[in-house]
Amino acid sequence: MSLSGDMEEYAEVPTVVPAANFDAVADAHALRAAMKGFGTDEQVIIDILCLRSNAQRQAITEAYKKEFGRVEEGSNKKPRDLIADLKSELGGNFENVIIGLMLPTDEYCAKQLYKAMKGIGTSDDVLVEILCSRPYDEIVQIAAAYEKLYGSSLEADIQGDTSGPFQRLLVMALQGLRDNYAYDPAKAEEQAQILYNAGEGTVGTDENAFVEILGHAGQRHAYLIFQEYKKISGKTIEQAMESEMSGELLHGLLAMVKTVHNRPAYFAERLEAAMKGLGTDDDALIRIIVSRCEIDLANIKFEYERMHGKTLLSAVKSEEEAGETSGDYRNALLALIGSA
Repeated sequence: MSLSGDMEEYAEVPTVVPAANFDAVADAHALRAAMKGFGTDEQVIIDILCLRSNAQRQAITEAYKKEFGRVEEGSNKKPRDLIADLKSELGGNFENVIIGLMLPTDEYCAKQLYKAMKGIGTSDDVLVEILCSRPYDEIVQIAAAYEKLYGSSLEADIQGDTSGPFQRLLVMALQGLRDNYAYDPAKAEEQAQILYNAGEGTVGTDENAFVEILGHAGQRHAYLIFQEYKKISGKTIEQAMESEMSGELLHGLLAMVKTVHNRPAYFAERLEAAMKGLGTDDDALIRIIVSRCEIDLANIKFEYERMHGKTLLSAVKSEEEAGETSGDYRNALLALIGSA
């Protein structure tokens, strides 16, 4: 991004692209053969499903149903279904990766949001990662998929599960109140001063001011606010928020700020957090790799290596050496990450 407010554009580069010479029927037959009889050939499943685009996987699902889903009239057998067969043959984190891949990305993210909210407690970090880091067009698709799957609106469920400024931040993300193209240097200067006065410049913090300004600011305009804030404070907006706030609201606002600066770097940071320390946050590792592999996982890989001095591929491999990821689960992740 340049200091003039004209942001550098970068091309999103996926690691999983449509396979050449694609044949859905041949893939369906190969998958059926891999699951028939005693034992399962997991490598065949990886080689097919981790190396096809989501649209191609949907075509394979349809072909599988046509080829193997027929039942004789009067039979009490259920039609054979690819996802059901995969679930019956696979298990653990390997199953979570493969079944995640079989869902359209918006449906997959909707299921992750539902999982984050159902039951006792709420996984606020999942709500933040999905809703505070994505462009509005992706959020619209996820919200539509959520309502289709669960019969209730995503906005209503978030309002029932969260509260205060954090709730307002998520609802604003769902309502798409940001204009990503408009920017106004004079207004940015004024808003930076408001933010300073709401935080560092007073006793206590007016969290609502941060939510209202950053929740409305499009990417270009937000970047100008951050520049002006540093001129006033001498600190970055991230440093200021970390000293003034905590908890889920801080994480949500930081996600918005970090994705303005560099969305792939935000996800690279999330991946490192999932793998560092004792144990691996497999849910986060799977969720990010599955949901970003057809969008910008190559960009995320680049930023991960720049930030951490090691490749994402080697980091996942080292998790396997530590016993955190292993076998087919590890091989599926490596296939999605790609060696290039």
